Amino acid sequence: MQKISLILLVTIVAATILGANSTSAQQLVRVGYSGTGVAKNLHKTIERVGLWKKRGLDVRLIYFTSGATMAQAMVGGDLEIADSDVPAMLNAISAGALDAKLISVYVNRFPFAFVVRNEIKSAEDLKGKRLAISRFGSSSDVTTRMLLRHFKLDPDKDVRIIQATGTSRLPAMVAGQLDGTLLGIYDVPALLDSGCCRVLVDMLELPLEYARFGQVVPTNGLKTRRDLFLKFVEGLIEGIHVFKTNKELALSVLKQEGVKGPEYSYPRVAAAMRERPFPEIKGVQAVLDSVKTPKSKVTQAKDVMDPSLVEEIDRSGYIAKLYSR
Repeated sequence: MQKISLILLVTIVAATILGANSTSAQQLVRVGYSGTGVAKNLHKTIERVGLWKKRGLDVRLIYFTSGATMAQAMVGGDLEIADSDVPAMLNAISAGALDAKLISVYVNRFPFAFVVRNEIKSAEDLKGKRLAISRFGSSSDVTTRMLLRHFKLDPDKDVRIIQATGTSRLPAMVAGQLDGTLLGIYDVPALLDSGCCRVLVDMLELPLEYARFGQVVPTNGLKTRRDLFLKFVEGLIEGIHVFKTNKELALSVLKQEGVKGPEYSYPRVAAAMRERPFPEIKGVQAVLDSVKTPKSKVTQAKDVMDPSLVEEIDRSGYIAKLYSR
C-alpha cells in the first residue's frame, strides 16, 4: 500500500511539474477588446483552430464595455495589446494620455449599420431623437458624430446622445427607449427580426477609409517584446485567412457565439477583412481627424503607427504563401 501511495504521489508531483512547465512555455498576452462583434469573433476563430498555441502564446481576452475604458487599462499597464477600437485608442494617444503605436489595421472601413425606429424615414427625422453610444469618447461616439455631421446635423444641438452599454442598446431599441444607434453588423438581423426598426445606413457601403479594427501596443513594448508581437500579428494574419476562406468554420463560430442570421453578416465582414493588415496613412489620418480637439498633442498619422511588424511578415512571403494554397 505504501509503495502504491508513493507511486501515486510521484505521479501527481510529476504531472504538476509538467503542467507548470507547459504553462510557463506559453507566453501570456493580455488582449483587450470592446464590443461583441468583429474582433471577438475573429479571436474565437483563431482559438478554435489553435493558432495562438501553435505559436506558444497564451492569449487572454479581456472584455471592456467601451474603447475608452480599454484605453485607460492600457495607460495603467494592464494590457499588452488593445484590439478592436482603434479610434478610442488613437484618441488617447492624440490627447497625450497614452504612449502607444498602431501596429495593424485589419478592417479599414465601418462594419456597422446605423439603425432607427421604423417611424424614422430620413436623417432629417433624427432631430430631437434619442441616440445611444457606449461611452463619450468611444468609437461609437466618434462614429455617430461623424455620421450626424455627414447628414448635416449638429450632434450637440439636433439630437440627444445617451450613454448605454453595447449589450443594452438592442433591447432598448426594441422597447422604444431609444430612437437610433450604431449597431455592429452581426447584431443587425436580430433587431430587424423584432419588426421595430430598420437600417438607415449600412456603413460598409460607404466608400470611406477609416482604421476601425486593429491592434495598438505600448511603444516601449515594440523594443522589449517585439518577438511576442510578431508571433501575435502572424497568428492574426493566419486567423484572417481562415475566417475569409473557411466559411463553414466561420459560420460555426458565429452560431456558437449566438450570432443570429450569420449568413447576412459573414460575407460582409469577411470581405472587409484585409489580407495584409498594414496601418495606412489615409485611414489612420481619418481617425485622427475625427477625434481631434484643440488640445490634441499628436495629430499626424505617421506619428501614431508602426507598420514594421506586418511589413516584416509580408517580406518573408508568409502572406503570399497563405493565399496561394
